[in-house]
Amino acid sequence: MIPEDVRREQLEAWDQQHVWHPFTPMQSYMVEQPLIISHGHGCYLVDLDGREYIDGVSSLWCNLHGHRVAELDAALRTQLDRVAHSTLLGQGNIPSTLLARRLVEIAPPGLSRVFFSDDGATAVEVALKMAFQYWRQVDPPRPQKTRYLSLQAAYHGDTLGAVAVGDLARFHHLFAPLLFPVHHAASPHCYRCPLGLRRESCGLACADEMVALIARHAGELAAVVLEPSMQAAAGMIPLPEGYLRRVREATRQHGVLLIADEVAVGFGRTGRMFACEHEEVTPDFLCLAKGLTGGYLPLAATLTTEQIFQAFLRPEHTFFHGHTYTGNQLGCAVALANLELMPMRLKQLPVLIQRTHEHLQRIASLPHVGDIRQRGLMVGIELVADRATKQPFAPERRLGAMVCRAARQRGVLIRPLGDVVVVMPPLAIDMATLDRLMQVVYEVIAEVKA
Repeated sequence: MIPEDVRREQLEAWDQQHVWHPFTPMQSYMVEQPLIISHGHGCYLVDLDGREYIDGVSSLWCNLHGHRVAELDAALRTQLDRVAHSTLLGQGNIPSTLLARRLVEIAPPGLSRVFFSDDGATAVEVALKMAFQYWRQVDPPRPQKTRYLSLQAAYHGDTLGAVAVGDLARFHHLFAPLLFPVHHAASPHCYRCPLGLRRESCGLACADEMVALIARHAGELAAVVLEPSMQAAAGMIPLPEGYLRRVREATRQHGVLLIADEVAVGFGRTGRMFACEHEEVTPDFLCLAKGLTGGYLPLAATLTTEQIFQAFLRPEHTFFHGHTYTGNQLGCAVALANLELMPMRLKQLPVLIQRTHEHLQRIASLPHVGDIRQRGLMVGIELVADRATKQPFAPERRLGAMVCRAARQRGVLIRPLGDVVVVMPPLAIDMATLDRLMQVVYEVIAEVKA
């Protein structure tokens, strides 16, 4: 609700004059009428005019159960009556302790320690620093293991360490002089294979390359970093079946740690609680955020093994890293309530995933749809100028952004990754709303031809 002493026009003007929006071309934003959200309910967001929009990307991939969820609201209010925040430095609190225990219970077996932070980038940053420090403190120490190996086109966040292990030039190329060197393996992008191969005959050559790089650089590698199941911000690129397991086997064989970034793919997004579960893999570090609180509050967690933890027990081996709001009680209380809702959501997912697949088969027939990539309720629809040659549209045309603007006019909020249209609705979406969402996506992509 707008305060009584503020006019709607003032609010819009102040938004354009003072708020620097992330991943937003601000020159164009400042000359368009801004979309300002007033409130939400279920899988809908509502603007200042009372117009409703389907939240088709789960408020940037974090909302799981919709907005104004009774169970999550109640958990937040109950915790507010106790305490909102106290530091986790040198002392504990009830919600963070209970949440750490619950995460260990549901995580891949062998992960027993939980380090809390604020968001996905910080969860990855924690894992990178822990891996680096671990090799200096393990018995015997191996201080030469300082490098990381990640995938081409990877995205792991926007803090400098997370940027260094990423490989998305359009986001981070300006910061190259600030970054440490990283080895990169070919992205397992079957539609645009960087090795020039075809999936039906490649024999998983991309995994062979990754394994070879691990073996070649094992003496200097602290860790391999990747997203299990799907490279999300890279354009929704699914990892082929068996890829993750091959990487895990290679890292174990050659004494390299594995960091699984499940910030985007965790909490049911791929159809399982954690994406690692699809191939029964336990990483050395599991990075979680986004869906951890069901999309209510910023909270992240980096889970690791007892073996890693033991190397940090001496006073001189302390992990000197932390955040003011580490283990914040409000976030942890909501996260606990979120986890209580997850079993129900996971049971509902197969039907929703199948219905989404059926809609995507129809969308695949449109003339400018080159490839459709789906894992669970994570979808990327790549638009191309020529299906036969896979020729992309000229970047300046910004077809993906154009499609998303057209969807907004029809009451659907989605965002592109270049010319890949991303659809990632809340897990709680009902069938009728899902059908409406996918129908609008079909209609606006169909208009690209016109």
